[in-house]
Amino acid sequence: MRYFIPIIVFLTAFLSRSVVADVSIGKDLHDEHCLKCHGTEVYSRKDRFVKNPEGLDKQIKRCQLSVGAQWFDEEAADVADYLNSEYYHFEK
Repeated sequence: MRYFIPIIVFLTAFLSRSVVADVSIGKDLHDEHCLKCHGTEVYSRKDRFVKNPEGLDKQIKRCQLSVGAQWFDEEAADVADYLNSEYYHFEK
């Protein structure tokens, strides 16, 4: 029983990290891959395609395929978090 609590604490910390996006990694991935095709003006134009968090996730998947970026789901989430924090400001 005395090992139970440390294991729970470790698993909680480990699993929560896998869900939390990392903005700095997202920015690096964005700058390396996304800026090959377009500048940041697409995120702030009036007729932008992305209108909500779900649309952002879908657009990231489309763009990821277009540039051949083989990101893990966590990396795509990092890019979404970066774009949301920098440009979109959607409620989560």
